[in-house]
Amino acid sequence: MPANWFDRAIATVAPRAAARRVLARQAFETLARGYDGAARGRRTEGWRAPGSSADTEIGIAGALLRDRMRDLVRNNPHAAKAVAVLVNNIVGAGIMPRAASGDDKLDRTVDTLFARWSEAADADGQLDFYGLQTLICREMVEAGEVLVRRRMRRSSDGLPVPLQLQVLEADFLDSTKSGALGTGRLVQGIEFDAIGKRRAYWLHAEHPGDAHGALRAGANSLPVPATDIAHVYEKQRTQARGVPWGAPVIRSLRDLDDYEVAEIVRKKTEACVTAIVFGDDEAQQGIAPTVVDADGNRVEQFEPGLIAYARGGKDIRFNQPAATGGYGEYKRASLHTISAGFRVPYELLTGDLSQVNYSSTRAGLVEFRRMIDAVQWQLFIPMLCAPVWRWFTEAAWAAGRIPTPEVPVEWSPPKFEAVDPQKDAMANLLSIRSGTMTLAEVIAQQGRNPDAVLAEIAATNAKLDALGLVPDSDPRRVTKTGRAQTCDPVNDPASDTSADPAPTHQQD
Repeated sequence: MPANWFDRAIATVAPRAAARRVLARQAFETLARGYDGAARGRRTEGWRAPGSSADTEIGIAGALLRDRMRDLVRNNPHAAKAVAVLVNNIVGAGIMPRAASGDDKLDRTVDTLFARWSEAADADGQLDFYGLQTLICREMVEAGEVLVRRRMRRSSDGLPVPLQLQVLEADFLDSTKSGALGTGRLVQGIEFDAIGKRRAYWLHAEHPGDAHGALRAGANSLPVPATDIAHVYEKQRTQARGVPWGAPVIRSLRDLDDYEVAEIVRKKTEACVTAIVFGDDEAQQGIAPTVVDADGNRVEQFEPGLIAYARGGKDIRFNQPAATGGYGEYKRASLHTISAGFRVPYELLTGDLSQVNYSSTRAGLVEFRRMIDAVQWQLFIPMLCAPVWRWFTEAAWAAGRIPTPEVPVEWSPPKFEAVDPQKDAMANLLSIRSGTMTLAEVIAQQGRNPDAVLAEIAATNAKLDALGLVPDSDPRRVTKTGRAQTCDPVNDPASDTSADPAPTHQQD
């Protein structure tokens, strides 16, 4: 800040005092400047922004958020659709493992054993491992968190591996358990040791919401070692527990419900009164005329097709319901807000494709798929899939089914359906040819096991060779020869069948 005339006047007799004055004024101006979002005044009056920790906030509001979101998913179609879209994209048909120890024989043994075990992985005996993934992901999105407990079984139970998984809702966690505990601490039912590592989860024996369990659940929570629990939730801060994914738009969903109900009630009310019969003049009607129906009964509620008679009524006036404008625009704007809160594209939430084209749809899906990819690899696989694989290999080794308790693994999430399959296939082909991707990577992106696919291709080729059938350069023609031929859609112009009028068959 430049010196003013007063500063210069002081400087003529006391230069140091003038300099200190200028520097002090500059410091004051620096302190006065800041973020507008942190300003206090009439515009920010009523804005509560406490500096509490994430655990404190979740401890106060977590249970209510969970209950309200579950109610919305039960009764609000948009909330139900948002949860379904997220689950379908995160898990789909299942995130599949593939043993990657480098020992082909061991990998095949482990993969075969896991495939057999996954069919009996559910402690309830209803779902396989991939069905459990869907249930777990749904609880994670809807309720904010879910617990998966390792249940060791006896060898006499006849399971491929003596292990099953029990899915527990977040309500089983005793949130009343908080405070210091020896050298550690308890945070809403989760026990931490002195260095902040999870040591145990205090679980109710019964769901507190069960009619027969509510009376007993408060006093019977017991600690379960953290090594037997997989706690799956999204960590947005350094928090111990999660919140529903739709928490930012719970009020918006409720407001939209209320608005639609009010609009429907208003329309029904207007449609109920067809006409009212009035008197000849105002004097005959009185201040509060009695309204009766055609049978002379006093009208105290509206009914469809009602014709009301005022006292001394002689003149009939028909009801004309008023048109309401802006309903569609308001609902569309509200759904845009809701889709943003759930992090789901508006088109996937509503199915409304009236205002999009191929380019805009693809651009929106690219960002959505990037988010789903991050959730799969940074949240779902580390918090659920990795612990389950470790439990499986340890149980299989203890049962003598495999020679080692530690087997490296690679996970294959479900593939994303292509908006334009031909363009995506050509992009994969060019990536393989240019060396930027391997064939195994491309197959894994399709949600399949590369080893199984390549083995299937080899078996198919062997069968074709045995029958003397091999593909010609045209993929639509099959020739019977004794020599294999290759098909190259990139470098072979003959493979372009776009101008071919009809499929033909040629026998050599």
